[in-house]
Amino acid sequence: MAETYGTQRKAAARKHAAILEAAHELFAADPAVSLNEVAKRAGVGAGTLYRHFPTREDLILAVYRYDVRRLVDSVDDVLAAGSAKDAFVTWFETLAAYIRVKHGLGEALHNAALQNAIDETYAPVTAAVGKLLDACVAEGSVEPGHDPGDVLLMMGFLWRVAPDERGLAQGRRLTEIVFRGIGARH
Repeated sequence: MAETYGTQRKAAARKHAAILEAAHELFAADPAVSLNEVAKRAGVGAGTLYRHFPTREDLILAVYRYDVRRLVDSVDDVLAAGSAKDAFVTWFETLAAYIRVKHGLGEALHNAALQNAIDETYAPVTAAVGKLLDACVAEGSVEPGHDPGDVLLMMGFLWRVAPDERGLAQGRRLTEIVFRGIGARH
């Protein structure tokens, strides 16, 4: 009996993760996508989706938390892929993409529920920014002493640029301006 229960829990966890991944992809493409399409992409029935996420808002908030956790957990991998400065830029561009999706969901979220999700993810995000800043300081591309919360706020321009090639280019130009401001003085 205990073995069956453990197997069922593992299956439920796999379905939960499949739903979150499918919703992440589909919400990024179309914030108005139907939950039936999410269930279909995840390979589960609508009933399974609703057992995990009773409302659309529940799913949207879960995807937001999932995306933030994945992004926070990616810092070491991003840092290992190249220079700390490149990791900083890549990480913030990914954060901007997640935030654009969240803003695209606009009316689907109630302000109080979204604010709770943002409040609960702020500390891990600023800790990740701190880790990126520490790596940039160690590399010599950033002066020490910058507050991660200040840098996060300053980088907010990235989620306001257009989500196309021109916007990406503009974001990179603006990021270079940021680095000139916080960069190491030689």
